[in-house]
Amino acid sequence: MKKFVVLILLSFAIAAVASAAGMLEFSADVVNKSKSGVMTSKLYMKDKKMRMDMPGQDMYNITRQDKKLTWTVMPSQKMYMEMAFQEPRDIPERKVAGEVSRKLVGRETIDGHPTEKYEVTYTDADKQQRMYQWMATDINFPVKMAAIDGSWSMEYKNIKMGPPADALFEIPSGFKKMTLPTMPGAGFGKGMAPGKMPKNMPLPDVDE
Repeated sequence: MKKFVVLILLSFAIAAVASAAGMLEFSADVVNKSKSGVMTSKLYMKDKKMRMDMPGQDMYNITRQDKKLTWTVMPSQKMYMEMAFQEPRDIPERKVAGEVSRKLVGRETIDGHPTEKYEVTYTDADKQQRMYQWMATDINFPVKMAAIDGSWSMEYKNIKMGPPADALFEIPSGFKKMTLPTMPGAGFGKGMAPGKMPKNMPLPDVDE
């Protein structure tokens, strides 16, 4: 169950950040680093559709903003779970959520993309935080974000521009819908607004 929750939270966080690309069509590896380790996922984006695969797990997540739904698909069981998805209230573009100020501190090449590196000050949960953001100037997309103290980072690697296959964003034929388990206090059954999440912060651990 914990892996399911992490998958959903990661999906929401990536959906919010990926919106900064203006719904570009691409695929990429997403690498999240924190004090507890490294978590890598595969992201596919096309129009208002997103799919996220996490290696080593028998499930993947499809977010359909056009249908306002999120599906968690379990191939070995030939089943899927469905929940409501709400549009983020604060879609990050060049600015991050809660941004107070930013300053250009350098220019670097990240995974082959020329970027402008910014030091960004923002508020989250009424606390002022700072982070770095690397904005790729060739695709107008934040390819990397990281805490000033190095405690966490989120980076897009191996970005391949172009539309992924439509079938990646559909429930496979013959899969059955299962009931979403009740999760008191989490609000998943009613739909969870990504705008409520601290978009710029690291994600939960993925321990067993």
